Amino acid sequence: MNASFRELKERIRRLYAILERRGASEDVAFAQALSSLDRVAKRGNRSREPTPELLSLLERAESFGRRLE
Repeated sequence: MNASFRELKERIRRLYAILERRGASEDVAFAQALSSLDRVAKRGNRSREPTPELLSLLERAESFGRRLE
């Protein structure tokens, strides 16, 4: 796994921590954005840089997460 993908996975873990604290019913859009991000990340090639699609999904999920913190 390259360093960029490792950082991406850490950011996803932080988002899941927010989701666990707040609950999925608190903000359904956040839970859906995180689910979409996770599906794309699992298909991603960990030996390469994250794709623009993956990064945009991450930014979208993080923007929802910022509203909950």
